[in-house]
Order: sequence, then structure tokens, then C-alpha cells
Amino acid sequence: MNDVTGGDGSELRALMARVPSVERVLASAVFEPLIADYGRTQTLAMLRATLDAWRAGAQAGHASVDALTDTMLGHAVSLRLAKHAQSRVRSVFNLTGTVLHTNLGRALLPDEAVRAVADALTRPANLEFDLDTGARGDRDDLINDLICELTGAEAATVVNNNAAAVLLTLSALAPRKEVVVSRGELVEIGGAFRIPDIMNRAGAKLREVGTTNRTHLKDYEEAINARTALLMKVHCSNYAMSGFTKEVTTAELAPLARERGVSVAVDLGSGTLVDLTQWGLPREATVRETIEAGADLVTFSGDKLLGGPQAGLIVGRKELIAKIKKHPLKRALRVGKLTLAALEAVLRLYRSPETLQTRLTTLRLLTRPADCMRLAAERIRPALQRMTGDAFVVATEPMFSQIGSGALPVDVLPSYGLTVRLASGKRAGGQLNRIEKKLRGLPRPVIGRIADGALWLDLRCLEEADEAAFIAQLQGEDA
Repeated sequence: MNDVTGGDGSELRALMARVPSVERVLASAVFEPLIADYGRTQTLAMLRATLDAWRAGAQAGHASVDALTDTMLGHAVSLRLAKHAQSRVRSVFNLTGTVLHTNLGRALLPDEAVRAVADALTRPANLEFDLDTGARGDRDDLINDLICELTGAEAATVVNNNAAAVLLTLSALAPRKEVVVSRGELVEIGGAFRIPDIMNRAGAKLREVGTTNRTHLKDYEEAINARTALLMKVHCSNYAMSGFTKEVTTAELAPLARERGVSVAVDLGSGTLVDLTQWGLPREATVRETIEAGADLVTFSGDKLLGGPQAGLIVGRKELIAKIKKHPLKRALRVGKLTLAALEAVLRLYRSPETLQTRLTTLRLLTRPADCMRLAAERIRPALQRMTGDAFVVATEPMFSQIGSGALPVDVLPSYGLTVRLASGKRAGGQLNRIEKKLRGLPRPVIGRIADGALWLDLRCLEEADEAAFIAQLQGEDA
């Protein structure tokens, strides 16, 4: 190191004179592969940034002349280029125990959907072209029949998420009119999405009925007037009430709505298309059941229990869907060819319910046997123990997963995974946070959760195909 803090500055000037010519360094053999991989423009910018950082260090009195060799500069520039080129969207290992994790992208697409998206990416498609007539077509027609087949609805349309589906429905059917909702269903979900706020943005007037814990049919009946456009039910995402409660079902609400000449809209949220209890999962009302119960419109997500891409589906009576599709907001909220390609591929899987558990990624993860995860934990434990060191104890333990994204918020799934605790038995504090941060800093970040003095790594979402790469990464090997 060079001490250049004192004297008349001659030492600093001499040190600065050692900085090599940028053009000479770029022409060296060390930089040839960097220019080939990243291009001359980026490589030049990173070399200049590296030299600027060295100069700043020299002025502060701590700069090494060795850092100015072609080899050292090449290494430093290579690190900068790799970091600069790294995508901000990165694959991670989801070991949080939440299958449909909103912050980690919710549902994973099955192979059929991935192939469909790849095909739509690389070839022109009949997005809005009617192959039968040769005229312009409607993009909703690509999946309308399939959605109706699976839900029993008369018509359907698709927008970019369920919040958009609710917003569009209210904007098209209830501007300057009243929408009746139970106080117990005025929910707020992730990202501060509140039903009253959405109604206000849509130009609809909220008419609250009942109380937080109990709403009766007569509450809806007394609220209906000449300005009423919709009776609306909202899925209570992320929470559940128990005890002295009462809600009015769609089947109870529908006859009243028909008698009084208004429509019933149900925001079903997660929106499953099949009875999950056949696979031992908790009960959730299906879209078809909601339609059959008398709902005129149902909105639900594509990337939750459905297991598809991010999308908001609106299904129901043909005349109402037609009115919704004519609203100017529909164009702003419509989905592109990639979403439609993925959604169609996922929906087609539902035509073969006997193979759905193995082919639909979301359902496969939700129904993984706990014993499979236990055996995986035993295989992974030695590598994680070596990585964390003797100060920690890594153990295989039973735990509970959850579905996530507001679906069945109080229901849990028996699972297995690994816990990391201090060997001393003391509360880990900052030491455990450092382990968690180290796992997040791996080439493919590992996302777990800290609770009750331990780091929990639930293995429900780590399938066998990824297990070897996961272990190799813990061991510091190329995965």
C-alpha cells in the first residue's frame, strides 16, 4: 500500500502517473474475452469506473499499484460486468412454506404453459384474427369457450389481474349507482387494495349493510332501491372470522336479486375450478358452484389456485360480459398473447382431472406427501450443517405450510423441512440473520423465514428435480 497523505503531493502525482492507458489495457489479451462477451461499450465503461475507484483510493491514501496490472484490472472489470449484467428478475428457492407466495410470483406454470408461451414468443399468432372468416377477431374468443366449458358460465373475458377484473366490472355496470356489500366483506388485501377504494375509483357508491360479524338477508333487502346496480359478495382474503358470525350465501342472495331486478357479482378471489377435497385439501367454493348458486358474475385470479399466469377472469351472463367488454377501460386492462397462451394451456389441463395432480404444478406442490419432504430434508441436512458451521445445529423437523395469496388463510398443510438454531441454545439474534442473509446471497437465493428463534426452511416447494442443484450450491459447487 502507498502512503500519499503527506508532503507536497509529489508522491500522489507519481502514483497517478502509474495509471495505464485505457486503450492499451483494452487491447490486452486479458480483455479480449470480456469484450467478446459484453461488448466494447460496456467493458470500456466498467474499466473507467474501476480506474476512477482506484484513483479515489489513491487520494485517500490506500491504493495498491498491483491493482493496475492487466490481470488485476481484468478481474475487477469482470466482476463489475457480471454484476451489471445480472438480471433483476432472479430465480429463487421458495422455502418459506407458502406455496402461492405473492412476493415470489405466486403460481408456477406447468410445462405445457411454458411451451405455449415460448411458441407465442417466437411465432406470429392469431391473437385478433379469425381464421375461419379471414376478418379481425376478438382475443377473448381464443379462450371464451374453454372457460365457459369449465365454469358453466355463458361468457367470459380476461384482464390483467383480479383487481382489474373488479374495477372493470364496477366501472361498466355501476357508475354513479349503488353497490351493496356486507361490512364483513369490506376487505383489504395485499398492496393496500381495498374494496371501498376500488368502488370509489370505479365511480360506484358503496352501500354497506349488516355488521362486521353478522349480516342477514333482510339487510340486503332493505338496502335495495332504484339506484342499486349490484349486490356484491367479496371473498375474505387473508383472514377468517369465527364465533358469533353470519353471512348470506350466494344461493340465498340470488332469488332476492332476481325478484328486485338487480345482479349479483361475486369476487371469488382465488377461484378454484375443481373440488380440492378430492386430494385431501381444504374446501373452497368452485367457480362453477358459484355460478350454479345464482351469481350473475364471478371474478377470480389466474395465478392462485387456478395455477396459471397472472390474470383476472370475469365469467357470467352473456349480456353483462358484453357490456363489460364494451367499456373503454377494457382495452387498457386487456392481456397480451403470452398470458392468453399460458392461460389456455393451463385450462386445457382441467379437461383431464385424473392427471391434474401431477401435471398442474400448483396442485402437485399442494399435495406433496410430507414423507417426501422429510426424506429430502435428511439428504440436504449434512450440506446445510457444513455451510452454517458448528455454532449452529441443523435439524429435520415437521412444520406447516400454507396455500397463500389469500386462499384458505387459516388452513395449513403438514410439511417437513430444516431448522437452523444456535448450538448454545441461546436466542440467535443477529447471528441467525447473518445465516439468512448468506442464503439470500447465493447464486440462486434461498428464501426462508425466521420465527421462534430459528431459521425455518420448508421443503414443500423444493421438488426432486432441483434438489441436486440446491445441495451443490450449499457446498459451493457449480450447480
